[in-house]
Amino acid sequence: MTIISSWSGLVVIISCALIMSYAAAAGTSPVPFDVAYSPLFGGDNLVRSPDGRTVHLKLDRYTGSGFVSKSAYHHGFFSASIKLPDDYTAGVVVAFYLSNGDVFPGKHDELDLELLGNRRGHAWHLQTNMYGNGSTARGREERYLLPFDPTAAPHSYAIAWTPAAVIFYVDGTPIRELVRCPSAMPGAGDYPAKPMSVYATIWDGSAWATDGGRYKVDYAYAPFTAEFSDLVVTGTGTAAADDRPCGLECAAAAVDLMTSEVAVMTPAKRGAMRRFRSRYLTYTACHDRVRYNGSSRVVFPECDDSDRDDFHAWGESKRLIKASPQRSTYAAGGVHID
Repeated sequence: MTIISSWSGLVVIISCALIMSYAAAAGTSPVPFDVAYSPLFGGDNLVRSPDGRTVHLKLDRYTGSGFVSKSAYHHGFFSASIKLPDDYTAGVVVAFYLSNGDVFPGKHDELDLELLGNRRGHAWHLQTNMYGNGSTARGREERYLLPFDPTAAPHSYAIAWTPAAVIFYVDGTPIRELVRCPSAMPGAGDYPAKPMSVYATIWDGSAWATDGGRYKVDYAYAPFTAEFSDLVVTGTGTAAADDRPCGLECAAAAVDLMTSEVAVMTPAKRGAMRRFRSRYLTYTACHDRVRYNGSSRVVFPECDDSDRDDFHAWGESKRLIKASPQRSTYAAGGVHID
């Protein structure tokens, strides 16, 4: 088994065949809330179940709420099952994400799964994003519809973060892969490389979350409650402020992670990801030529121009989304894009 590593850049090169032959399931068993997390803000708006395995986060006119991991992590797999509030939820943001913004202001890293509420009869959207080393001026947002009603039952949302790639999952299906680029390529420094903590929050995003801020939170429908369960935290814990190169113990854990099932993109998983994206991707910064002065490919090396004709110049999909009520749309088998 040959591994070539440069830990100053935290780059690990492992042959694809070797990864495939050694692939194994990562430790993905849920843990009780108190084992891995602590309340962050919101006081009584954070409510734990008696068995400590389910947490309700509430947003009312006074405050949102949230929790944070007890450790920071130098890569790992992080997952939660989330059930979203129904009815009118415009402006509401439910987020599950990794960040070190409190420790490295101005050069922070972040990986986002953000669920964006909507008006009654209109579907929730999911947004993913990645920042590295303070690259907030180069947002890599993508937005998607969901093939199920996220208010009827909990669904799994996950982030696999390795030294080589980031993979976002919904119900076990990969929906986006961001591969770390060689250091000589533009945008390579945007890859998250410092320890991050795991966060879950609900908050008022009226300024931007629904139709660019056109529709605001209406507290006549409050409290808005998001349920978090099946909390999975797999990674090497470290001090949040420790931005030194990954040591030997961390390096060994990174190799284990990179050869685990959640980090290996098989042909079947790539096919599932392509199908999801072709059906449910509604916006990508890759094709937002208005925002990025004509070409975002210079900013984001992972962008593929092959489907650019399917998107408007501002990054929105040209596919017509049927505007049927949320519950009947989901009951018919998902939000359909013609």
